[in-house]
Amino acid sequence: MTPSLVIENARTEAGEIVSLVLDNDRIAAIGQNVTAGVGPAVPRFDAAGGLLCPPFVDGHVHLDKTLIGLPFIPHIPGDTVAKRIEAEKSLLRTVALPVEARGGALLERLAAYGTLSVRSHVDIDTDVGLKGLEAVLSLKQSHGHLVDIQTVAFPQSGVLRNPGTAALLDAAIAAGADLVGGLDPAGIDNDVTGHLDAIFAVAGKYGVGLDIHLHDGGALGAFELRQIADRTAALGLEGKVVVSHAFCLGALEDVDFGHTAAALARSGVAIMTSAPGPVPMPPVKRLAAAGVRLFCANDNIRDAWSPFGNGDMLERVGILCDRQDFRSDADLVAAFRLATQAPAEILGRPVGPLQAGSPADFVILPSASLAEAVAVRPLDRTVFRRGVIIARGGRLVA
Repeated sequence: MTPSLVIENARTEAGEIVSLVLDNDRIAAIGQNVTAGVGPAVPRFDAAGGLLCPPFVDGHVHLDKTLIGLPFIPHIPGDTVAKRIEAEKSLLRTVALPVEARGGALLERLAAYGTLSVRSHVDIDTDVGLKGLEAVLSLKQSHGHLVDIQTVAFPQSGVLRNPGTAALLDAAIAAGADLVGGLDPAGIDNDVTGHLDAIFAVAGKYGVGLDIHLHDGGALGAFELRQIADRTAALGLEGKVVVSHAFCLGALEDVDFGHTAAALARSGVAIMTSAPGPVPMPPVKRLAAAGVRLFCANDNIRDAWSPFGNGDMLERVGILCDRQDFRSDADLVAAFRLATQAPAEILGRPVGPLQAGSPADFVILPSASLAEAVAVRPLDRTVFRRGVIIARGGRLVA
């Protein structure tokens, strides 16, 4: 071991005050009596009783869509998904700042708040081709020292209604995208079977997972979820498929909900919710009780879909708690996990308690407990990435 930094007076989730010895990008030791052999020349950091937490994981962002870095642009309303897609296309054609600049600015903001891993959906269609993907892949090089990035080839304009998109999805995976996306097989493509055939064919060809936007509501949305679950199991993709939004789960009769939740649990299909505004959202506790894996994420951050969002996952956790009426300490802790351990596991990131041998990626919050952190959402946090402080108080320092 070659100690690079000692962190003193850190508080574990159990309330124990400990020290950490870092060996560059790993935790070499953690506990109450681990610094005795560390020489005085090794730098020390006083955590002042702050809470030691895993880093946040934002499992659903759109780095190519964000307007961060531009002057504020008024929101363009749209009453259907299709109309909002067209409004967004029109707006982005007028934006001079490239994806690399806007997406990079968003990544820096995410890292400053303690998010060290993201999954970004990237629009793939016959207008933009693979340009957005190429830009986001370049961000993996320029900003990978701050945030790990996964990419989803996302057919925002549909697959069947935009001929040529299926081939572009195939090309996107070949070019380095990590997962295949999808969007409202019925609501956008008006062909559940055809849409799912196309995207699962690409996933099966390359052995990659899928992350599918699903806004279709009610019994139709539930039917699509069960179709996705069946295909996931048939292709052996258990644990590699996510459905984002799944509003229908918040508006189903008990029998339909039970059948759908059971299918999701059997196939290991996970659900992402951003706890959005005046629409139904998946019932977190009820789905978890049925064995369905869930996590929360920011989704739209200052873009054509929403003028809101600052990238802070701790704030997103608070929004989810408000929407789900989470009030007890146990509820708040469970919600915190939806922004840390749960998405880390679903995205294939290291999970488990911070211990000797763990990556030296963590956040120190000025809170006595996770419940307090969720309730107060302190900005005065210290973010460690690969054993180095990269942010304090919501601002990057390195």
